[in-house]
Amino acid sequence: MMLAPILLYVVTLVYLAITERYRTFASIMAVQGWLLFAIALLRLHAIHPAELAFIALETLVFKAVLVPFILFRIIKQTKINRVRTSGSSQFGSLVLSITALVVSASLTYCIADRSIDLVFFGVALYALLSGLTLIVLRSQLFSHLVGFLAIENGVFLFSTAVGVEMPGVIGIAILLDILMSVLMMSIFFRRIDDRIHADDADALTHVKD
Repeated sequence: MMLAPILLYVVTLVYLAITERYRTFASIMAVQGWLLFAIALLRLHAIHPAELAFIALETLVFKAVLVPFILFRIIKQTKINRVRTSGSSQFGSLVLSITALVVSASLTYCIADRSIDLVFFGVALYALLSGLTLIVLRSQLFSHLVGFLAIENGVFLFSTAVGVEMPGVIGIAILLDILMSVLMMSIFFRRIDDRIHADDADALTHVKD
């Protein structure tokens, strides 16, 4: 049962690399939130009920609902639609994404630490590399925001790799996750909003592309 949400999460990361629509970015973040909610329930069912409830609430309310809502609000306010690729095709992005997946699997295999769930570790590493790739390949602020959010989700998966033995690690990771996500979204939202209200027509055109 655990394998299904993990595989779906990997699929969302691959799709994140090749999509060119901002609304699809936001939808993928929502899907990832729901998948992390399911993963948390399945992976951490043995921990204290209060801790499990806190983790489930954070993934459901914050990652699956609030973050996508803010992303869609940014899209609506700025009227941005499509990503303008920065000299890289969808095929090239797909190749880089698959390469990141292979690298993640190879590094996970080399670690082979029994105290860490290697499946979660490998997927978390892939999420980290996917977010970094998105930030490097795309030049738009919104794309960078989504890339940072993908990295934050990867950090959450890293914490679940050792969460059964050390549930406190997940609690700390969640608090840092919420703090960093709120700070990043507020910074990016302000920067995007500043560009939208700028008098420079070129800057406005760049944001809309």
